[in-house]
Amino acid sequence: MTDDKKPALQHPLSGWLILDKPRGLGSTQAVGAVKRNLREGGYSKTKVGHGGTLDPLAEGVLPIALGEATKLAGRMLDASKIYDFTISFGEQTDTLDTEGEVIETSDVRPAREAIEAVLSDFTGPIDQVPPAYSAVKIDGKRAYDRARAGETVEIKTRQVTIHALDLLTFGEGEATLRAHVSKGTYIRSLARDIAHALGSCGHVTYLRRIKAGPFLEEQAISLDKLNEIGKGAPLQDLLLPLEAGLDDIPALQLDPDSAQAVRQGRVLSGMPQPDGLHLAKLANVPVALMELEGGTARVVRGFNLPGVAE
Repeated sequence: MTDDKKPALQHPLSGWLILDKPRGLGSTQAVGAVKRNLREGGYSKTKVGHGGTLDPLAEGVLPIALGEATKLAGRMLDASKIYDFTISFGEQTDTLDTEGEVIETSDVRPAREAIEAVLSDFTGPIDQVPPAYSAVKIDGKRAYDRARAGETVEIKTRQVTIHALDLLTFGEGEATLRAHVSKGTYIRSLARDIAHALGSCGHVTYLRRIKAGPFLEEQAISLDKLNEIGKGAPLQDLLLPLEAGLDDIPALQLDPDSAQAVRQGRVLSGMPQPDGLHLAKLANVPVALMELEGGTARVVRGFNLPGVAE
C-alpha cells in the first residue's frame, strides 16, 4: 500500500499491543519494530511506549502502549510480573546468563527435594543484590557499562518481594521455576542466590515473562503478526483497549457535565464511592484516572479520547 492510498486517521489510535518478544531482541528494538510497522501501516502519528523492559536474552510478554495508553506505561513498570526460568547448576557466569564468562564452578547438582525445600526461603520479602550486568545506575552510570569497562561493580542490596515461587520441571543439572515477583526483581540474581543456597552455583539459560501486570502471554502477538500491520492488516484486530491495563481499578461512571468538568481538570465533590484510585468513564470511554478521598475526586491522569465533549 503506498502512502497516498493509506487512509487518514481522524483520531490517533490508543490501546495496547502485547508483543511476544523473541529472544535476542532488545525492548528498544521491539518498540522500534512497532513504530516501523505502524508507520508502514498508515499510523505514523501514533505515540508508542513500552511497559517494562525485557533483557535481550529474555522472551515473552512486552506490553506496548499506543496513543493515550502511553500515559499508563509508568503504572505498568510498577506492576508485578511472572516469569518462567531455568537454572543450570554447576557454572556461574559474570552476567548470570549464557552470554557471560564462567567465573565460578561447582560439582554439586542439587536434588529435586533440596530445591523444593529451599524455595520457601526465597518467598516473601527478600534482600537481593542486582547483577553487575544490569541497568542499575551507580553514580549516574549504568552498572553494565562499568562492568564492561572492567570496573569492579558494587551494587547496594535492595528489598524485593517474591509473591510465589514454584518448581515446574527438574532435570539432570537444571531446574525450571516459575516466579511471581514485584517490580525491581532480577531473576538472574534470584537464580544465583537459589543455587548458592543449595551449595552450588548456577546461571539462567532460559527466561520467559508470561505475565506483566494484567497482560497474559495468551494475549501476546508474534513479530510475524506485528509485521502484518505494516502490510495493511487492521490494527484494531490486535489492539487491546486502554482500560485493559486498568482491570484492577473500579470504574466511576460520569454524566456528560461531570465528564466535561473532569476534562477541564476540575475537582468533583460529594462522590459516594470509596477512597482510592478510580477510572472515570463517560459511557464506555475512559476520561481520567481519579483519586477519591473523603468524597472528593481529583484528576491524576486525564485521557484525550474521542467520545468526550471538549
